[in-house]
Amino acid sequence: MLNEQNPTKQRLLITFGKSGTLKYTSNLDLAKIWERVLRRADLPLLYSQGFNTRPRIQLASALPLGITSSCELIDVALREGITLDGVRERLLAVSPSGLDIYTIETLDVQHPTLQNLVESAEYRIHFEDAPDLALLRERIDQLLARKSIIKETERKGRRHVTDLRPLIYGLEIDAGGDLIVQVAVGDHGNVRPDDVLTELALDHLHYSAHRQKLNLVKTR
Repeated sequence: MLNEQNPTKQRLLITFGKSGTLKYTSNLDLAKIWERVLRRADLPLLYSQGFNTRPRIQLASALPLGITSSCELIDVALREGITLDGVRERLLAVSPSGLDIYTIETLDVQHPTLQNLVESAEYRIHFEDAPDLALLRERIDQLLARKSIIKETERKGRRHVTDLRPLIYGLEIDAGGDLIVQVAVGDHGNVRPDDVLTELALDHLHYSAHRQKLNLVKTR
């Protein structure tokens, strides 16, 4: 991210969440919202070169529509170094409802891109009408015992076959009866919560999903 013609002086790592109606905002539109927020907060953003310049910002992982979150990450490149005092308050003052900003820290300018580091996510699924817990545990055990879970999709006229089983890292029921789902995301593969619910034969139930953790590959 550092080069002689357009050097990055500082990188910010912002942890934020999506709540309320913002959960229906696409990843592309969310990036545009962040562009407006960062400009209005008057941060010294670093822009790409060329005819159509854009701020150098990068979301760590796309969040499926309809899912809330409290663990999203965005990487922001700056052309000048700044102190972090008051930055969160400046951002919150110009943020739309549902964009929840938790922490801001500095990344080393040579730090790998976040998209290359994200390896898994943890979701909490809350059922409006809780299923029978004994039945749910039985279905979880059956799913985890399967050697493969084949999912077929078609994109741009081409058929894609994915084995979801090695991408599902954990399933458990917490003390409140919510389903905790740990799955691969990013370059390691992408499993959505509704993929898991389909395999559990629970996709017909009314539920809400919340992403509560993004796990990154540890760097030295």
